[in-house]
Amino acid sequence: MQRRVTTHSIRHSFASHLIENGVDIKIIQELMGHHSLKTTEIYSHVVMKKLENIKSPIDNLDI
Repeated sequence: MQRRVTTHSIRHSFASHLIENGVDIKIIQELMGHHSLKTTEIYSHVVMKKLENIKSPIDNLDI
């Protein structure tokens, strides 16, 4: 499957990768040029959904 690369998708990936790598959200806000932190927080919600799918190794223990 081929995906179309757009300016929006590049910006979204950039912000998401920064959040995944622990960059402070206020720094990302500045880099993205967002006036409101709420706008930047949208990217953290996307990352949080990915984190919800990570299984703990404890779940595999047969206790």
